[in-house]
Amino acid sequence: MCGVAGAWGLSHFARLRDCLPLMTRSIAHRGPDDEGVWSDETAGIALGHRRLAILDLSESGNQPMVSASGRWVIVFNGEIYNHESLRHALEEAGKAPAWRGHSDTETLLAAIDAWGCIEAIQRCTGMFAIALWDRRTRELWLLRDRIGEKPLCYGYVDGAFVFASEVRALRHVPGFQGAIDRDALGLMLNYNALPAPYAIYAGIHKLPAGTWLRLRERDLRGAHLPQPQAYWSVAQAAAEGARHPFPGSAEEAVDQLEGLLGDAVGLQMVADVPLGAFLSGGVDSSTIVALMQARSRRPVKTFTIGFDEEGFNEAGHAREVARHLGTEHTELYVRPEDALDVVPRLPTLYDEPFADSSQIPTYLVSALARQHVTVSLSGDGGDELFLGYPRYLEASQQKRGLERLPGAMRRALGHTAQRTPGWVLAGLRQVGARVPAASRLRHLDAARLERFGDLLLARDPMARYHAMMSGWTGLESVVLGARPRDTAYQQTAAWRGAMGFAESLGVIDLLEYLPNDILAKVDRAAMAVSLETRIPISTTGWWPSRSRCHWTGSGAMDRTNGCCGSFCTATCPAR
Repeated sequence: MCGVAGAWGLSHFARLRDCLPLMTRSIAHRGPDDEGVWSDETAGIALGHRRLAILDLSESGNQPMVSASGRWVIVFNGEIYNHESLRHALEEAGKAPAWRGHSDTETLLAAIDAWGCIEAIQRCTGMFAIALWDRRTRELWLLRDRIGEKPLCYGYVDGAFVFASEVRALRHVPGFQGAIDRDALGLMLNYNALPAPYAIYAGIHKLPAGTWLRLRERDLRGAHLPQPQAYWSVAQAAAEGARHPFPGSAEEAVDQLEGLLGDAVGLQMVADVPLGAFLSGGVDSSTIVALMQARSRRPVKTFTIGFDEEGFNEAGHAREVARHLGTEHTELYVRPEDALDVVPRLPTLYDEPFADSSQIPTYLVSALARQHVTVSLSGDGGDELFLGYPRYLEASQQKRGLERLPGAMRRALGHTAQRTPGWVLAGLRQVGARVPAASRLRHLDAARLERFGDLLLARDPMARYHAMMSGWTGLESVVLGARPRDTAYQQTAAWRGAMGFAESLGVIDLLEYLPNDILAKVDRAAMAVSLETRIPISTTGWWPSRSRCHWTGSGAMDRTNGCCGSFCTATCPAR
């Protein structure tokens, strides 16, 4: 786990090169073990890196790293979990260099040398944000992992193309203006987080999950930004899965799922530093810890945050799970003053405006874990992948109920709800206070009634779910001049018809809520204390399993054509 930064400009190179150490030091928390800079004055490019050493703790794992051929220079944040199998594939094909160490960065560079940038990335399983300079063609590549675990932002500042793991680093580039993007601010109030590709500063973008961007010199001369291109799509993978469901029995499905999860967990347990896991006591984290413990010769280190308020406390469940599994368990009960002490640090911790309600506990459990380990596995992603959120059931029930009402009636009720006078609201609250059957009306206010009106007026069930997930409506009254921007919610037509309604809600959360909120929260909180987090459930679908793909050498083999079915390469016959 590391931090990356860089600048490419055809003029003022010395100024850009001199600012790079300032950029990398601003994200030193992401990599406290080493820092490095590589530059090429003739090309006008400089790359910087901060390292948190996880695999190959020697100097041979330091970055920026140049490929054995000398063609490629990389700065890379993340982990390539299947890098050992990639090494074997390169060696069997006679394309492996003379290895200098055993880091996954060196493996990644060798794979790119052998297969090209896109095919190499499609063969990789892991989490990553990569900047890759091609010295032969003078092209800069940016790439981000499939589900969006690792962040990468970029844009032009005073004619130079700049990028970094976090927005804070870009503020050190000479000429950075820092004008607020009012449209993005509106999105933040809508989603409680800033969804990719938007960033809080005007002219700055975040690379979406599962995409790559290639910048050429002609783009640089015109300060032109190419559009990111997808090499993998969770929506397409889900749609293909819906069109070609698992052909076996329920028992066979359970066995294969356990194999996939177990293999994912096993690969993510590979580290040259101490490793543990977050344990909340819920199904997802308990499953991850159980699979870890089954693969460990010693008790797994587990960590839990507890609260004295019973309605919020899950520490007891986690303690019971830890006792059952035999883990080495550590828990910390958080006092109100502990949480309040974190509040002044939130803008620094999360870098951009962020409003997830669990951002403070996430930071505290990360700080607790970092006292004992350098890597921690987490159960995030299970609710989206396995439809665990209660809102999926609620939205499905709403859909069935509202579809019974004629459209004209729904619209009339919606407009009425949004225009209800205050005296009517007060009367409804009094009814709720006096009539037990209507007790929910006691808490009715204008905001809740307006939200109900939004649900009724939504044009379709997905728009209704969007309204349900929105933190604020009527943004133009809060952020003057804010314009609506498209997100994944407006781009569902290509895949929604292939699956049921509840499944489509899980997919939209995998596209929006998981990468932009949950994974951003975990990454920023953990990196603030130099802790690497790994999310096995989020990446289970494209993990090597007991059978191997006949086409790519990795992935869970499909019975019919010997392919992993995860569209791992552009030439894969399953595409």
